Amino acid sequence: MLVLRAVAGAAGLVLVLAGVVFFFQGIGVIGGSFMSGSTKWAVIGAVLVAAGVGLLAAARFRSGR
Repeated sequence: MLVLRAVAGAAGLVLVLAGVVFFFQGIGVIGGSFMSGSTKWAVIGAVLVAAGVGLLAAARFRSGR
């Protein structure tokens, strides 16, 4: 079970990091990409961050049964 929690935590962290990059590209803070300045990618990034935080919380607070 510990390995599964570690994998879920790592996946959650990757989702959060990717989501932050997508979000900042979408709002135009990070330039140089087809994603820059596109609201679509800002929304996708926000969804990825939310999913990653949820996965991190599930991995952290899941009971050890």
